[in-house]
Amino acid sequence: MSTETTPAEFEEHFEPIGIESELKKSYIDYAMSVIVGRALPESRDGLKPVHRRILYGMYEGGMRAGTQHKKSAAAVGDVMKNYHPHGDGAIYDALVRMAQPWAMRYPLIDGHGNFGSVDGDPPAAMRYTEARLSRLAMELLRDIDEDTVEWTDSYDGSTTEPSVLPSRFPNLLVNGSDGIAVGMATKMAPHNLREITNAVCATIDNPDIELEELLTLVPGPDFPTGALIMGTGGIRDAYATGRGSVRMRARVEVEETTTGGERLVATELPYQVNKANLASKIADLVNNKEIEGIRDIRDESNRDGTRLVIELKRDANAQVVLNQLFKRTQLQDSFGINNVCLVNGVPRTLGLKPQIVHYIDHQVEIITRRTHYRLRKASERAHVLEGYLIALDNIDAIIDLIRNSESADAALLALQKRFGLTEVQSRAILDMQFRRLAALERLKIQEEFNELQAIIDDLKDILADESRVRAIIKDELQEISNKFGDARRSEILPGEGDLNDEDLIPREEVVVTVTEDGYIKRVAAAEYRTQKRGGRGVNSGNLKDQDVIRDLFTASSHDWILFFTSKGKVHRLKAYQIPAKSRTARGVYIANVPGLVLETDETLRTVIGVPDLSAEGVNVVFVTKLGRVKRTALTEYDSPRTSLIAINLNDGDELIDARLTHGDDDIILVTAKGQSIRFHEQDVRLMGRAAAGVKGMTLSAGDEVLSAAICEEDGYLVIVTDGGYGKRTPLENYPVQKRGGKGVLTAKLTETRGRLVAGLVAQFTQEIYIVTDRGTIIRMDVRDVRPTGRNTQGVMVMRLAEGESVASVAKVRGEDGLDEDGFGEDIDQGDSPANNENGAKVIEAPDPDDQPTE
Repeated sequence: MSTETTPAEFEEHFEPIGIESELKKSYIDYAMSVIVGRALPESRDGLKPVHRRILYGMYEGGMRAGTQHKKSAAAVGDVMKNYHPHGDGAIYDALVRMAQPWAMRYPLIDGHGNFGSVDGDPPAAMRYTEARLSRLAMELLRDIDEDTVEWTDSYDGSTTEPSVLPSRFPNLLVNGSDGIAVGMATKMAPHNLREITNAVCATIDNPDIELEELLTLVPGPDFPTGALIMGTGGIRDAYATGRGSVRMRARVEVEETTTGGERLVATELPYQVNKANLASKIADLVNNKEIEGIRDIRDESNRDGTRLVIELKRDANAQVVLNQLFKRTQLQDSFGINNVCLVNGVPRTLGLKPQIVHYIDHQVEIITRRTHYRLRKASERAHVLEGYLIALDNIDAIIDLIRNSESADAALLALQKRFGLTEVQSRAILDMQFRRLAALERLKIQEEFNELQAIIDDLKDILADESRVRAIIKDELQEISNKFGDARRSEILPGEGDLNDEDLIPREEVVVTVTEDGYIKRVAAAEYRTQKRGGRGVNSGNLKDQDVIRDLFTASSHDWILFFTSKGKVHRLKAYQIPAKSRTARGVYIANVPGLVLETDETLRTVIGVPDLSAEGVNVVFVTKLGRVKRTALTEYDSPRTSLIAINLNDGDELIDARLTHGDDDIILVTAKGQSIRFHEQDVRLMGRAAAGVKGMTLSAGDEVLSAAICEEDGYLVIVTDGGYGKRTPLENYPVQKRGGKGVLTAKLTETRGRLVAGLVAQFTQEIYIVTDRGTIIRMDVRDVRPTGRNTQGVMVMRLAEGESVASVAKVRGEDGLDEDGFGEDIDQGDSPANNENGAKVIEAPDPDDQPTE
């Protein structure tokens, strides 16, 4: 029997179609499958399906934060089995990336083992590595068990998976995303959690917030690898339209070698730049003679950070070489922002505010659904407790009813009919244990019922008031930000065509303080008020235990600040680049201030404010602990290099002080044993930056130079001991000598008066700060320090508390000091030695009748 199909039967069962239309339709279906199911992140939780499935699979598999790490293969296997029907390699690659701190701004996987490197090294096989969810990833899944999201069937229908995560922080903005679909792609930059949190909260408070205000809260992306962002034009375009280009540049310092040469040191690289490939590219350019001046490249990176060292030839210009590297290598790179994500399953390009708005809408839904769930659970429990209370009020009748019932079902119906109970309440009563009949148990039931009624009322109020829902979003998001937020890593610098930040900074007098433990801050001079000798003083900083203020000076906010270190190096910043803090704040650790990168055994010694580094006729005089001096022209430090050798030191010596001179100044040195010497600066010839200097003073055994100062006409040498005693002696009492001598006696030191801690030159009309080791500061006129001769002990200038001692002394900038009426709020001059209501430390005033002791 023939089974061939006749043409008539063929036409009856099949409909002919054009191959062109079929291919087009099939390709569109495939493209949408890739777009929606693989490549693009969701606007609500910022995750692609594979990442969402990995996180949820690990959550369900018990690989949560705080638990023991488990094999990555276990996570991959569970995800592939239950949720993601693709190859294990794709799943493991996605898992690995979520654990890499150089790839994710805030990693979502806590990896244990070899998860690759920034050099592009592959991770170990999944059978070797271990993983668990990070603590922050748990916030993406928080409340997922409270009916907050929709669920869909898995690929085989055996289980369900969330269609989106609750995402209690804006993961899309915080971690960004990167993916290539069919006919479209996405590349979203990571941001700082604290900044994004502030922007979300501001948008909740003001739904009509403008982009300009958001830009003040989110200045730009914050990449995991830090580095520099050059210019804000591309950032603004991306935030306004969803597309823009951000130019990134490596953080490169120019260092001077001990042999007088120079090196370039890259400590932070642009985001997604492979360090090994970068070094190889530089080597190729050098070998091909496309870049001249480089003699060696080596990678000194370790677990503490990146350090790519480029050694230069002696005749090379560091800035020229650096500019060539920026132009030809990925030391400068671009990040093309393309904010494409899924909104209700449709790809859309979003600016900054739309992303924030979609996230807020998602959170409103999450909180609303969570509140409905909690209200339902609380109402169900209250309903059962209400039945318990009815049963306890009629316990004898209920017991008799149950005893006389033929069966449990009959008792169930009888309870409902006689006492008006529901089936749920009746079953709960039948299941109730006899111990619940005790009087104390009844009290507990009543208390629980009352608490649930209050909770129910509160939950209903939340659902009735959208402002409360938004307030809850703000509070919970701020809690996450406070717990997991950190400081910005990527520094944003003005680019070509941008307004320079310096143009927007007002010129004002500021006070800069540096503590012994390395905390630095800038405070407006107006926060300190003028006081008389023996005044109470104000608290200059909330210092850590055993920390003291070791350096304090004043400057204009636009001055150059030169930081001279114990190793004879110098760093420079503008005063406004030093973090501004309140008078009572501790400050910022020096390592967190860009441009102040010190070695582990290197400390700051002297800080000088200079309006113009190119000023002719201005010199810097250096003084070392062992009495050597050196004079160098200030113009030697007008260089683009950020790390310079200021003076070469002999073994065992260190830099003590550095002072500006103008060619015809006298210099006076003061030693710890009370000796001083005054000599003319012309006795020290001009030398280069790398010179070691000449002998400035001959020291006795065990003595060392304490400070140096520039003599002034009609000036006084002000001496202060750690016991709070001081004096001012006219400079005319100090004869001009040749450098290299032992000098003359300048203070008669005794055990009761304390050791010498400071010697400075000041005018009669000037003011000084005196700072104690507990952070108390007093500002007073020099005229209030009693004048005495050289061979004297001085008088009390500051009354100290028991165990307190003077740590440092500094002049207030300005010829006549500041307003004698003082600045800021007056401090109560009462007799109480305790802290006053303003929070300022106070000290007893010394007896004004104290006389100088010869």
